[in-house]
Amino acid sequence: MDSLRILSPTRILWLNLTGSGNETAAHLARDPRLTLMWCSFTARPMILRAYGTAEAVHRGDARWPAMQSLLPDQPGARQIIELSIDLVQSSCGFAVPFMDFRQERPVLRTWAEDKGPEGLAAYWDTRNRDTIDGLPTGIEANL
Repeated sequence: MDSLRILSPTRILWLNLTGSGNETAAHLARDPRLTLMWCSFTARPMILRAYGTAEAVHRGDARWPAMQSLLPDQPGARQIIELSIDLVQSSCGFAVPFMDFRQERPVLRTWAEDKGPEGLAAYWDTRNRDTIDGLPTGIEANL
């Protein structure tokens, strides 16, 4: 799903969509370290990692409109994760299997569209306020 923008060699935005948990936002509030990882499943075996510090930007944040304008309009957009990159590293992907992309799944988009803005807010309130280990996620900034 289209949800990531590389803005510069040191900055990435990732659109965090509504799901059953809200772990990333809560863990970033406690410790801003984040690693993004990509694997090559086709020709050349490689794993690429971007390490840095990140912050979850919520809809109520003054920065949201400008950041959102750089990303696609996805129903269920919950936070934007802004990563400031400190290090990029590659490693062999010799154990990564070959896999072929067939198509995107429409399930998450359809689910969020069917919920609508009020339904999503209710879902965030009841299902996304705390992590599985009881940490606050900051989602109340969206309510």
